[in-house]
Amino acid sequence: MSQIKNHKVAVLGGGSFGTAIAHMIASNNYQTSFWLRSETRVQQIRDTGENAAYLPGYRLHKSLQLGTDLEQAVADADTVFFAVPSSSIRQLARQACPFLKPGTILISTAKGIESDSFMLPSQILEQEIPQCEVGVISGPNLAKEIAAFEITATVVASDSDSLCAQVQALLSSKYFRVYANHDRYGVELAGALKNIYAIVSGIAEAMHAGQNTKSVVLTRSLAEMSRFAVKLGANPLTFLGLSGVGDLYVTCTSPLSRNFRIGVALGQGKTLDQAIAEVGQVAEGVNTTKLVKEKADALGIYMPLASALYATLFEQRPIMESLKTMMLAEQNTDVEFMVKTND
Repeated sequence: MSQIKNHKVAVLGGGSFGTAIAHMIASNNYQTSFWLRSETRVQQIRDTGENAAYLPGYRLHKSLQLGTDLEQAVADADTVFFAVPSSSIRQLARQACPFLKPGTILISTAKGIESDSFMLPSQILEQEIPQCEVGVISGPNLAKEIAAFEITATVVASDSDSLCAQVQALLSSKYFRVYANHDRYGVELAGALKNIYAIVSGIAEAMHAGQNTKSVVLTRSLAEMSRFAVKLGANPLTFLGLSGVGDLYVTCTSPLSRNFRIGVALGQGKTLDQAIAEVGQVAEGVNTTKLVKEKADALGIYMPLASALYATLFEQRPIMESLKTMMLAEQNTDVEFMVKTND
């Protein structure tokens, strides 16, 4: 095995994606700390060599340094990945802040929005840990497919070219490709928004919608996402890339997507609580639907799909009634932006 590279990395969060990227970084011969909250799970991974709760059968690299001591995990780290749900980002950032050296690269993998502030995870990291440099990774990254060594690509987003290059070095492999983008806000917002439409797509799947209908849902979802994001300052072209249409497609079509499975359960007649219990993991799209619908109303942004899903999730409107109203009064433009060229 080649010599361990002189760049220390910590991955915070023992879920499926955190597990996958911790293994990939260690496999690239970087000294990697893998922090989990549960001592029981740490011991289980040590005993079996895999995270059976999230990625059973995925053998983790033997050099991973496992533990529950946050200070020990991040001390002297050059790059720290925050691979926890968006609802946990602020608390974990506050806990980690005293132990992080200035200039440490912080990378968020979360795809959600904070309830009280409407802040994205990277914005929270900047606010809580101002001495560090922040970026995000997002894209069509189903952890179980990564674990199966399926060809996968992601996007690292930051204004800093050096940050992007460092994350590309940490994660890139024969089966995992990392592309760079300077629109951090757009990349991160796309990752949060697509979860709304994954639930809508899951409902359509459960209702045995035809391929024509599914294509309408997917393309109108992309238009709705870009309309909302551009109003908030994102680059519309970001939504034509991996973090936009790429992530939207995989999340809206795969049974590995938690949000898609929530939608399928709802479409089968289960209540929201039953659907969440059935999936058994955090599905960011439920909270995101509520936040985005309220923000869209406040800003006067037309979002019929998100509004109809909100009515089903939080106002107990029957699903069939919501489906019938999703496309009513739809604007007559095919796309929400055009790229103009000089003749």
